[in-house]
Amino acid sequence: MSASSDLRRPAVVVAIALPVLLALVVAGLALYARSGGFTPAPPAPETGPLAVAPVDAPAAGGQACASLLAALPTDLPGDPASTGRPLAEPAQPGVKAWAASPRPVVLRCGLTRPQELTPTSTLTEVNGVSWLTITDGTPEPSLVTYVAVDREVYVALTTPTRIGSGPVQTISDTIARTLREQPVQVR
Repeated sequence: MSASSDLRRPAVVVAIALPVLLALVVAGLALYARSGGFTPAPPAPETGPLAVAPVDAPAAGGQACASLLAALPTDLPGDPASTGRPLAEPAQPGVKAWAASPRPVVLRCGLTRPQELTPTSTLTEVNGVSWLTITDGTPEPSLVTYVAVDREVYVALTTPTRIGSGPVQTISDTIARTLREQPVQVR
């Protein structure tokens, strides 16, 4: 063997190995990107006082809502979990909030009967509580509102869709323990 033949052998190995290695790296990056590896983390939830717009909630100051609010947990499960969030003054009666991202979780108690509740409404039962689900009507809503419709007062729970079902399950357990069940009132 000549000296030039000995020098070409490593060059050939490198010439073959580099494209194969490059293809493996590109394939690995593609798999990582597909699994959400390059998706930025959601922003940290805001934890300061939350300003809540007033809504018609004639029973918000009643005993039923006071009992429910006193029994609510400080934190809610979810992905990620939500911690209690103070309300900005003037705080609306019958309201509780938890920090979540991209928007907070907000519970309102003592609301008027929702207009969306009709004889043909689809209700979902979660841990013994019947909920009417209301979205903003877009193909991929970012918020969903659940309204408990089978209790002595109407309770609405608005959550980010990405947080999962943990909050509605936990709130259902609390509602089942604290608020009397009643037949669903449809028009």
